[in-house]
Amino acid sequence: MNTHAPVSPAEDLPGAGPGRMDPAESQRINSLATGLSVSVALVLVAAKLAGWFASGSIALLASFFDSLLDLAASVTAFLAVRYAARPADNEHRFGHGKAEAFSSLLQALLVSGSAVFLFFEGTQRLLDPRPVEAGGWALGVMVLSLALTLGLIRMQTLVIRRTGSIAVTGDRAHYSADLLSNVAVMGGIALAVFAGLERADPILALFVGVLLAKSAFDLGRESVNQLLDRELPDATRAHIETLLTDDPRVLGVHELRTRAAGPLIHIQVHMDLDPFQTLKEAHDVVVAAEMRVLEHYPAADLLIHSDPKGYGEAHGRGFFDADPEPHDGGAR
Repeated sequence: MNTHAPVSPAEDLPGAGPGRMDPAESQRINSLATGLSVSVALVLVAAKLAGWFASGSIALLASFFDSLLDLAASVTAFLAVRYAARPADNEHRFGHGKAEAFSSLLQALLVSGSAVFLFFEGTQRLLDPRPVEAGGWALGVMVLSLALTLGLIRMQTLVIRRTGSIAVTGDRAHYSADLLSNVAVMGGIALAVFAGLERADPILALFVGVLLAKSAFDLGRESVNQLLDRELPDATRAHIETLLTDDPRVLGVHELRTRAAGPLIHIQVHMDLDPFQTLKEAHDVVVAAEMRVLEHYPAADLLIHSDPKGYGEAHGRGFFDADPEPHDGGAR
């Protein structure tokens, strides 16, 4: 019979992630973050548009379009975190959590579009350079943008540490790219205005395009992983298994399946129990295991199947079970 030391809060996994916070509290915090993001995006769109009209800087125009896409993405994230936290209903028995992943994927597509635009415009201006006018005005706009973006990223980082929201993570990816973009744009404008290097403006715009393309790829990959029900990280799975088996009456677990859906996680597992105990006793063991998991993952949806000890190994694999590791010298 397996025995396990009690799982204390100190043994809990660090950081945040899906399932670790009550959905209502997660929605409240994420809504504040995405609401502030929308407000910052609105200010930056207006300031950069005015700055471009005054200066004609292609790098500033590129930054304006990036902020315009950020505004669309931030509004999407603002709506997605509210929808994702809604409870399950008759049409969505597993809840609405994947709305956050859809929002994040849309953000990745928008960032990709921004990168393509930068590559096109930057190449055109590299071949046909134009002077940057009203450089002081343009630099003032970028200083404002830099300060607002730094503050927003700091706040988003604190929120992600608490909620692990993929929608807010996607939003932060936008603004992290913007932070580098703002520095690059300021450098391009300064070199064009004060050093007469007109091609510095489009060259740095192309550099920003590369950064945006990488950000879009990383964000899209994470979104697709969640949409395709990728398993939770190994450390999280091991922690869940430890919680499930932290009871001498639990003889083992197998066929553990996990997936994330926005702020929620779904867990399915088979639990080995004493075949000679009563149904009531088996039920009590399962409920106790559920309570241990929910203490650490309050936004988890659990489905525990009880197996009499020895039956789980004999009743064969299900359709969705992974193939076993091949034996030495043998075929699968």
